[in-house]
Amino acid sequence: MGLKYFKIMEEIKLQLVNGSLIAGSKLPSVRQFSEHFSCSKNTVIKAYTELEKEHLIYSVPKSGYYVVNELPNATKEKEAIDFLSAGPDKRVMPYVEFQHCINQAIEQYKEELFTYSDQQGFYSLRVQLVKYLQNLQVFTQPERVVVVSGSQQALNLLVSMPFPNGKKNILIEQPTYFGFIESVTLHQATTFGIELSMEGIDLDRLEYIFRNNDIKFFYIIPRFHNPLGHCYTNSEKKKIVELAKKYDVYIVEDDLLGDLDPNAKSDSLFSFDPSGRVIYIKSFSKVFLPGLRIAAVVLPTIMINNFLRYKFSSDFNSSALSQGALEIYLKSGMFNSHLKKIKEVYLTKMQILQEACELFLPANTHFSKPSSGFYLSISLPENVTAKQVVHMLNEQHIYVDDASRMFLPEYKKENLLRLSISQVNESQIKRGVKQLAHCISLIDRRKKSITPNRLFNLL
Repeated sequence: MGLKYFKIMEEIKLQLVNGSLIAGSKLPSVRQFSEHFSCSKNTVIKAYTELEKEHLIYSVPKSGYYVVNELPNATKEKEAIDFLSAGPDKRVMPYVEFQHCINQAIEQYKEELFTYSDQQGFYSLRVQLVKYLQNLQVFTQPERVVVVSGSQQALNLLVSMPFPNGKKNILIEQPTYFGFIESVTLHQATTFGIELSMEGIDLDRLEYIFRNNDIKFFYIIPRFHNPLGHCYTNSEKKKIVELAKKYDVYIVEDDLLGDLDPNAKSDSLFSFDPSGRVIYIKSFSKVFLPGLRIAAVVLPTIMINNFLRYKFSSDFNSSALSQGALEIYLKSGMFNSHLKKIKEVYLTKMQILQEACELFLPANTHFSKPSSGFYLSISLPENVTAKQVVHMLNEQHIYVDDASRMFLPEYKKENLLRLSISQVNESQIKRGVKQLAHCISLIDRRKKSITPNRLFNLL
């Protein structure tokens, strides 16, 4: 029976991929397939049962079996080399384990799922979050934790709401996460920038800005920065917090990839002032499941009620089902096992990417060297723009990100690429970087070959 039922499964999967079977299609009856494959009905039933477990088909009593959805074309997926996508690697996302947690949550939280729940988030989840955050050097109490619908919601609310220091202006690293730039732009918030490189920021410049520009808060990504991959040292973090205290500035710490830090001695900014100067945000979108739309915010006590008012006007409360499932996932120890696995995956990918950059990139380019995380950035030669490279690579189904959208207008750079290792296959990294290097050299040579006289003639 073994060989035959696998054959039947493969035949059906092939038709799902090539489009012969589409969502809602009825499958041949058990009798028809048993005759077609010259096998017993039990063999066909076994194949259908296994396909049901994979959520590819479903049964309707007294009617038959139907297709849930088509399968993506795996061949097309393999053709692309994806350095663009910034979500977690789909091959290491814990779908099956989390499905158990969702089922448990439905059973455990029957009433809460279909009524309004605590605006601040399930208390039992906040207890688990407090335990989990200790691993990231964030020590707090459940009463200071607010569950939000993803870190983007938290950032947007913090931009819009008043702060206890009564100030209005915002400071951000340059470059930084484009979603935050979108928020400050939409809210028309006066925003200052401070240049960041892999060597860090100029702390004297930071003090000058804090002292002279009425800064409400400084938005900072201290570990595995997006897009540079930069990490601050503990001494730099301590100095930044000291300056924030001195000039009555709040810090919004976005620790989206802190879980991936191989340095066990790396501290959070929050750890240098747990009483309330630092607002800490932890998203689960990058290291877990983006569609969960759950993040945690640790706020100073004085800001909680006002933050909840603003959140109420946004969505009242975050998904009860997601909260319940995440609580069970954290409590069971599954999350710690998941983190252990993905730390190795992303560390290995980043090492391969850096080796490839060292080996293939032209001498007149520069690239950042993060110890882990998702992001590595490449500074292109002066006469090569990121837009040109992106366009040329797109034609070859290699995808990278033009980082120009991650700058405020006055800081904008047109020659910075961001590469993300989160969804690219390990086996494709070197080939992708080799082709990237070829494109950079080709554009660079073309530009240099166009002399001023030739350019005038072309025009």
